[in-house]
Parts: sequence; C-alpha cells; structure tokens
Amino acid sequence: MAKGSSVIAVNRKARHDYHIEETLEAGLVLKGSEIKSIRAGKVNLSDAYARPEKGELWLYNCHIATYDAASYNTHEPKRPRKLLLHRKELDILASKVVQKGLTLVPLKVYTKHGLAKIELGVARGKKVYDKRETIARRHADREIERAMKQRRR
Repeated sequence: MAKGSSVIAVNRKARHDYHIEETLEAGLVLKGSEIKSIRAGKVNLSDAYARPEKGELWLYNCHIATYDAASYNTHEPKRPRKLLLHRKELDILASKVVQKGLTLVPLKVYTKHGLAKIELGVARGKKVYDKRETIARRHADREIERAMKQRRR
C-alpha cells in the first residue's frame, strides 16, 4: 500500500473460491453519495465481479449502501459502476477473460490520495477438492507454528 491510502473493504471469500493469477488496480467512477458511503466503510464485495463490455470495464453486484445524509438524489446500491483502466491494460485484460474459466474478481476497495480504487484479480475458479486442500494446508501450518512456539519456550 502506498502512503496516504487506507483499506475500506476486503473480499476474503475471493481467495477461498478462486486461484488469483494476477492483480491490478483500477479507479471507480462514483457519485458523491457513493464516495461518502465508501469512506464510511459501507461496502460489500462478496458477490461482486467485473466484466468488459463494449471496450469498457464494468463492476457488477458491488453493494455500496446509501448515504444517510444524502439528499433525495441518492444512488442505487447495486448499480453497475464503470472501472477506469488504461486502454492497453483493458485490451490485455479482455483477452484474458475471454479464455475459458477466467474471471475478474474484486479483492479490495481502498482510498489512495483521496480517490477510491479497487484491486481486481484475474482468477480461475477452485474445485471443491482444491478448497479442502487449502484448508488442510492452512490448518497444518497453524499446527506447525503452535508446535514451534511451544518448543521455543
């Protein structure tokens, strides 16, 4: 993380459900009430995904709660939001997503120098046995760490 940035929301389920092959940073096109709600930490990325359409990248199913102090002209919580990338990055990403089994999953939302950014991961879905293997490996690592800690005492 760069200086002057703070993490707002993390999609912990994404690393459980997907193999993340590559990550990249994208900007978000937001309304005023949306950025205020993001800064208040009212973001949910659990079912969100990104998809290229007509030369642009869009974020779907990202829930940004309505801002209570906003006027009557507030935003819709689950509306599609445009993501900002350089043209070259977008073309490379679109070609990768066309491949079978790859998708764009938002990993975290954060602010960087006052601007809202989102970290996207190019991901491949895990099978059930992959998920079990990951859980077993994490459990074994935890047990090893506990044993090492006991031995140091």
